[in-house]
Amino acid sequence: MREMRCARTTARTARAFGRLLLLLLLTAAVLLAPAPRLAPTALSTPTAPAPDLPDPPVPAVGRAWPVGVRPPILRGWDPPATPYGRGHRGVDLAAPAGTPVRAVAAGRVSYAGRVAGKGVVSVELTGTGDPPLRVTYEPVRVSVKKGDEVEAGEVVGTVEESGSHCAGTCVHWGLRRGATYLDPLSLLPPWLLRRGPSRLLPVLGVPLPP
Repeated sequence: MREMRCARTTARTARAFGRLLLLLLLTAAVLLAPAPRLAPTALSTPTAPAPDLPDPPVPAVGRAWPVGVRPPILRGWDPPATPYGRGHRGVDLAAPAGTPVRAVAAGRVSYAGRVAGKGVVSVELTGTGDPPLRVTYEPVRVSVKKGDEVEAGEVVGTVEESGSHCAGTCVHWGLRRGATYLDPLSLLPPWLLRRGPSRLLPVLGVPLPP
């Protein structure tokens, strides 16, 4: 009996030793196995974000001043440093009340109505990209309606007596592409920016009047 018990004990010990040895071999195999190689794409340098593209240039599509011919500029464009910072988001042009306000270029009226008690006309300019350039005139006594197609030089209203932020009567002329404000004078070609009122020149051989 004692020999049988000893044999059983020896057998159990051998099985336990075998299982322990197998566990040690498996552990060693896991620890000594080489690390998996990463795919080349995973090891490549992260792609840098694409730089912001500059805004497209403003095309000189203007063919007329909003009021008069080369009107006095009371205050020029002064873009703010931040979206909500102080500045001047347009150009103020001197004009007496009742002066016709004209579309600087062809387009479609996107708004015609009153905002905060002031008459406002907005025109999306034809062929100026997506989003299109949009000009705004205020304060204006509106003579067009939303959806109207206008040509360069066509009257869209007249200067109102009140509602401007100028010391006298004026038209605030603004330009935007989407949410970005731009200089409206950049719409005008050089020949229109330089042109002043017409003057009669003397004819050779004809005396000037006294």
